[in-house]
Amino acid sequence: MAFLAALSDLMDKNGVLTGADALPYGADWTGKFATTPLAVARPRNTAEVSAIVKLAAAHKVAIVPLSGRSGLVGGGAAEGALVLSLDRMNAIREIRTTARLAVVEAGVIMSNLHKAAHAQDLSFPMTFGAKDSAMIGGMLSTNAGGSNVLRYGNTRALVMGVEVVMPDGEILDVMSELHKDNSGYDLKDLFIGAEGTLGIITAAVVKLVARPKAFATAFVALPDLSDALTLLNAVQARTGNAVEAFEFMTAGYIDLYRKLFPDAQMPFADTHPVQILIEVGATSETDALADEDGSLPIVNTLQDVMAEMLEDDRLADAVVAQTDEQRIALWKIRESAAELAFHRRPFVDSDISVPLDQVVEFITRFNARIKDLDAGAEDLIVSHLGDGNIHHTLWPSRDDPQLMDDIRTLVEDIVADLRGSFSAEHGIGLNKRNTMARRKDPTALNVMRKIKTALDPENIMNPGKVLPPEV
Repeated sequence: MAFLAALSDLMDKNGVLTGADALPYGADWTGKFATTPLAVARPRNTAEVSAIVKLAAAHKVAIVPLSGRSGLVGGGAAEGALVLSLDRMNAIREIRTTARLAVVEAGVIMSNLHKAAHAQDLSFPMTFGAKDSAMIGGMLSTNAGGSNVLRYGNTRALVMGVEVVMPDGEILDVMSELHKDNSGYDLKDLFIGAEGTLGIITAAVVKLVARPKAFATAFVALPDLSDALTLLNAVQARTGNAVEAFEFMTAGYIDLYRKLFPDAQMPFADTHPVQILIEVGATSETDALADEDGSLPIVNTLQDVMAEMLEDDRLADAVVAQTDEQRIALWKIRESAAELAFHRRPFVDSDISVPLDQVVEFITRFNARIKDLDAGAEDLIVSHLGDGNIHHTLWPSRDDPQLMDDIRTLVEDIVADLRGSFSAEHGIGLNKRNTMARRKDPTALNVMRKIKTALDPENIMNPGKVLPPEV
């Protein structure tokens, strides 16, 4: 009670939530993690974050930083902890068009940054289905990926500098705007992907890129997934590596989408074994200016590659978006993945990555071996195929914790054998701590624990997340 009273003295009337008002901040989007926070603090600036952290450190109160609550691995679970919500720190401080950078606070919603950049004929090239709720702080804390990693890289590749409130309340200002700075350790990368366990990211300097002047977007049906990389490589060669997204959906994914969204307009009347959403972004005038017949060169290039594969019987069908509305409708199919994956319980969800040419091998091996564990299980696969990231959801035939752990172990076994990663872009949180214990290199875990202890000796920053307990 003394802590809450002191916290209230620090904040304005909207700055502290308790009781029923705090409960929504203890639940995640999937419904898998429901917790009861001690309270929610909603600071307005970095100085308030610093004061809150100093107070919590003095009282040894655990802090769970929270952004848009769109995480999928329990990183925001906050039983008995102080949730520190950054939703009021939502200013885009500046956009520098010639330097192509933006200075943003952690509570900025991704789609709002998209709009602000677009108004300057620039683009912040990170996007995924939760873009209308996900915030910059959460994106940095999980080193998020998304659909455009193929062209622009994941979050780390888009961040130049960060501002961080440390576990003792001190403010670390490494808000670099430099493309080259070799002055010691690159501290920003320590906090990107740390899921709030080492400090609270309060602001960042992020890169912007030229906004594509035109898009060529197509839904492509292939008879076999093994031909997908041939399509990708051919389009990359013809467009100068301008492919922005290359997304794979199985027949089961499309069938489920039809079932859950019966009024949706689908690109194909029939369901094919393999569907690919491919998008190419043209940044040069020559690719984006309409020809005499009204067609766009970038679209013509994509259609030429697809026509050649069609002649070779390596492509079954294709639909090219002719309007922005059609493009949005095609993307809606792909961006509904979370709604499809979590529409029923129980589920085992995996976010893995394997070498590009091993995606087919992973699917083949898993389908062969899951029958021995649970012949009645059903699964759903969608993939950022251009970077080898597979989102795999399996619905077991019964609610059995041991079975679900066995399924996770099976996924881990195959991924390890293919020299992949058990966590591609969603983070670790609570969900994958057992996997970390089983699969992460012991020396790497030891180094991580030393860093955590050095920076957060009282273990108040998002305790219990990412690192498994020492045995």
